[in-house]
Amino acid sequence: MRYVDVILPLPLEGLFTYGVSDELAAQVLAGVRVVVPFNKSKRYTAIAVRLHDEKPDFDTKNVIEILDTHPIILPEQLRLWQWISDYYMAPLGEVMNAALPAGLKNEDGYQPKTETCIGLCEAYRSEQALHLALDMLHRAEKQQKVLAEFLSFDYENSDITRDELMNESHCTSAVLKALIDRKILYTYEREVGRLNHGGEPHPEQIKPLSEPQQKAFNEIQSQFENKRVVLLHGVTSSGKTEIYIHLIQKVLDEGRQVLYLLPEIALTVQMMERLRRVFGNRLGIYHSKYSDAERVEIWQKQLSDEPYDVILGARSAVFLPFQRLGLVIVDEEHETSFKQQDPAPRYHARSAAIMMGSPVLLGTATPSMESYYNAQTGKFGLVELKTRYQGIELPEIQVVDVKDLRRRKMMTGPFSPQLLTAMRAALDEQKQVILFQNRRGFAPMIECNACGWVPKCKNCDVALTLHKTTNTLTCHYCGHTYAVPTQCPACEGRDLRGRGYGTEKIEDQIRDIFPEARVARMDLDTTRSRNAYERLIGDFASGRTNVLIGTQMISKGLDFDRVAVVGILDADSMLNNPDFRAYEHAFMMMSQVSGRAGRKGKRGLVLLQTKNKELPVIQQVTNNDWPNFYADLIEERRDFRYPPFHHLIYIYMRHRHENVVDSAAIFMASLLRQSFGSRVLGPDKPGVSKVKTLHIRKIVLKLENGIDLRRVREYLRRAQTQLMQDKRNAALQVFFDVDPL
Repeated sequence: MRYVDVILPLPLEGLFTYGVSDELAAQVLAGVRVVVPFNKSKRYTAIAVRLHDEKPDFDTKNVIEILDTHPIILPEQLRLWQWISDYYMAPLGEVMNAALPAGLKNEDGYQPKTETCIGLCEAYRSEQALHLALDMLHRAEKQQKVLAEFLSFDYENSDITRDELMNESHCTSAVLKALIDRKILYTYEREVGRLNHGGEPHPEQIKPLSEPQQKAFNEIQSQFENKRVVLLHGVTSSGKTEIYIHLIQKVLDEGRQVLYLLPEIALTVQMMERLRRVFGNRLGIYHSKYSDAERVEIWQKQLSDEPYDVILGARSAVFLPFQRLGLVIVDEEHETSFKQQDPAPRYHARSAAIMMGSPVLLGTATPSMESYYNAQTGKFGLVELKTRYQGIELPEIQVVDVKDLRRRKMMTGPFSPQLLTAMRAALDEQKQVILFQNRRGFAPMIECNACGWVPKCKNCDVALTLHKTTNTLTCHYCGHTYAVPTQCPACEGRDLRGRGYGTEKIEDQIRDIFPEARVARMDLDTTRSRNAYERLIGDFASGRTNVLIGTQMISKGLDFDRVAVVGILDADSMLNNPDFRAYEHAFMMMSQVSGRAGRKGKRGLVLLQTKNKELPVIQQVTNNDWPNFYADLIEERRDFRYPPFHHLIYIYMRHRHENVVDSAAIFMASLLRQSFGSRVLGPDKPGVSKVKTLHIRKIVLKLENGIDLRRVREYLRRAQTQLMQDKRNAALQVFFDVDPL
């Protein structure tokens, strides 16, 4: 008897040891899946990590079955899993759950896609037997015709599908069934891949680089000789993507693979077409809108002798197996979408990419404070691209003082007269318009005009959002929907009004003001289906729609040729968030969405509507003044002990009963103060203090750079264990968010 340590797909700490017979032990390799028992009746598919002869001091259960002849997890992946587990304080089982498609975590959970094919029965394989069969069918002309059609195919060397035969012979299923019943033909299933095939690669489609692009390309290459991570800071429309394509081709020429990460599926859709024109079937796509079966097939292809050389994907693509990875590109590296929120592990794909061991290029027009600081201090290389491709001018950004316009009653809902005039001119010239409003729904809330009552979610501590198309009130935290009330339950008044503007309401009003406009909306509500992104982006890129209204989805690196006007409807909603990153995120979103204007042709116009035009950040966005924005913010971060000068760890506690979570949070904070002193802040209620019926408390840990984070994590685990020893906390949920965004 030997023993194997395995990872179970459960939120439990550590590895689990099972016995394995000598017969099965010969098949156990690190990274293969094994079926193991757990508790009295459950079975799980686990990942083998280590085979050994060290008998544990408890009675072990035995491995039931080994599912793979070769590892499905490579050693580099296991190392990455371990790092994510350690750094982000998540059990390895939670990392496994995030990493593997569901079809690889269940016994026989993945079903290959098959199609029905038609073959000739053995008894009719000779020429003489075939003549007899055709003669026998002289009174069944339809069957005879189908058999003759079948024989016209190269049936001995290729598969003839059922559909193919029926289409060519124009027969019904009944006629084909009769030939099968006569045992002349038979059916069998052939496995077919679900993956799209992009055709042959076309490296000749790679455009030559401009002089500034070539200089940046050469500098990146040079920086990679000394630094494993390089930040490419290039203004919007500077041609960063073309530099990426040249770098990818160079890596492929060296026989290695590339991972290209993007933060949003919407971006992946547009970039896929661009990369596929060059790399054809060497390109694979991996993100959450793909079915589980498709993701399993991509995983298996990456383990095969003919893997994709380039993978384009969202954050989960860092978990794919790469046999010869040579470069990781993290495009739009500043984006918060790279950070996983719920469920655990709460990892950042940018940090995970850096830990994969290959050179990493971070690209953006608006770097994150952490990345730019690392570049300024020499930890990362830095390459800057300050001119737009082909000399296209940066857009003109005009600040519109809506406070003054509202006072003079010159606003039309959320639209300033300047914006409406610019939109009219753009539409008259057959140009396009983008309107940015970072709230979905029709109205952020409804309110009783008499007493001020606002409907809230019964499960969460938030106001409900009105959605007009479904005529419902929806909680954007738990997804629960409610009927729109006809009267106020507090005062029985009937004057209930929507307050504020969501993208749905903006769309309604634009259709009223510009009835001739072809309007589309891009937000979470309109992009739930797999092909919604392709349709919305394709329609706008081709000009079938000419006004695009959206949330932050539309700010993220999408390229459109005919956008003349961009309207930022409410800058203040981004600036007024109670978050130390509010200005950073607002600057990034406003700069990025502004960059969608005037990418080809004449200079674009951006109208930035705000009640606080005197704020320095507004002027810095207007002047594209990244250096001064960074200089102001970095000093503030230093003074108030925020990243990049301090690490943050948020400790969250959740429980159904508020008194339980309150006492647990106070006890946890007192334990932490014994070791960390004034580095501990809280406990406090977060901005949303109840979600899905669970009350939430939050403790903040601020840790100066250079502190031993490994020892910090060990102490946090011990404090958590001590907290959970109290029986009153049996149902308490405790989790950690390391480097929160």
